[in-house]
Amino acid sequence: MSAIAEIFPQLMRGFNITITVLIASAIFSYLFAFIAGLCRISENPIIRHVTAVYVEVFRGTSLIVQLFWLYYAIPMLFGIQLGSNWWTGVIAIALNYGAYMSEVVRGSILAISKGQTEAAIALNMSKFQRMRLIILPQAVRMMLPEFGNYTIQMLKATSLVSLIGMTDILYYGDIIRSSNLSQAPIVYFLVLIFYFLLALPLIWLTRKAESISKKGVASG
Repeated sequence: MSAIAEIFPQLMRGFNITITVLIASAIFSYLFAFIAGLCRISENPIIRHVTAVYVEVFRGTSLIVQLFWLYYAIPMLFGIQLGSNWWTGVIAIALNYGAYMSEVVRGSILAISKGQTEAAIALNMSKFQRMRLIILPQAVRMMLPEFGNYTIQMLKATSLVSLIGMTDILYYGDIIRSSNLSQAPIVYFLVLIFYFLLALPLIWLTRKAESISKKGVASG
């Protein structure tokens, strides 16, 4: 118990980084997902193909590799600085999960009954009005459970930012472990508990989202 009492406050020092990276990554990934998802169903072939390249590249390569590319390779090769390592971590996670979630956005929009679109056309609605008033409100409800699941995955992905020197929970866990190897089991057990406790509200929200997604979506 004395070891836990000693380790716990040190791990808490990384709490702020973990939470802020998660919140920022989630916000930007949702934004990228909607932009890319809508672009994937655009009538413009150039927009569709360019977006498809982004989606397939970021879905088809490792997040760790993407993180290292943004942090090390791009500044060295092109002289482009993304700012602090905090911003690099946020952008890497957001681009990666934004690519995955863009397919959720695209699939949810395409899953809306064609009859809904035809009815909106009969009411003389513009394409923008159809998307804003008819399709998106229903599609967003369908997206909610998957967005919740990906947000939980983003929480776990925040542990990777320690690889670029960010002082998150795992970073302090590694520091404690390196200074006292015998405490490694306790350290990583407490790190596991930290991430599980942070995930609990997200798990609850995802379950609520599942119930919401079952309401108000027309089918057929």
